Amino acid sequence: MADDKSLFEAEMAGVKKLNIAPRVERKTTSLSAEQKKIRRTIAVSEDSVDSNQLMTDHLEFVEPLSYLEFHRTGIQHGVLKSLRLGKYGIEAKLDLHHRTVEQARSDVYEFVRDCVRYDVRTVIISHGKGERSEPKALLKSHVNRWLRHLDEVMAFYTALPRHGGYGAVYVMLRKSPEKKLENKERHERRR
Repeated sequence: MADDKSLFEAEMAGVKKLNIAPRVERKTTSLSAEQKKIRRTIAVSEDSVDSNQLMTDHLEFVEPLSYLEFHRTGIQHGVLKSLRLGKYGIEAKLDLHHRTVEQARSDVYEFVRDCVRYDVRTVIISHGKGERSEPKALLKSHVNRWLRHLDEVMAFYTALPRHGGYGAVYVMLRKSPEKKLENKERHERRR
């Protein structure tokens, strides 16, 4: 150890310490009042834009006791069967009972978007059978249409009786972009 120290001191013999205080110069450019106003206007307009494209018109009604099912191509048969039989753990639930169509539209859109963002893959949406509503199965019909139009939805099936039966659907959502990348990297390491 003494040899290392003496070797270091020998190497540093001619070095002189600089007497400069460490500093970082920051350029701050203040925005003009007009620029600030433009930024505020843009921020407010982005918040007020409704990105929810789910439609409430031209509805094809389903019966209160009809079985709902949908899946995109490319999903393995075993995965669909497990979803249909309620074998996946329910990670989140949305209850639409006593909601208006417009409230339900907003709730479904936000729920699906948030679930994908937080890597929630299997959810249940309780829409009710709609036997006592007028027209019959109004929310059920809307949910059936909305879920088909959301790209995040990979599949959905009417739930088993213990999870709401004809008044609910199991929904499988796509992976978040982060999970897709993580999965891709994991599979590439295997090669």
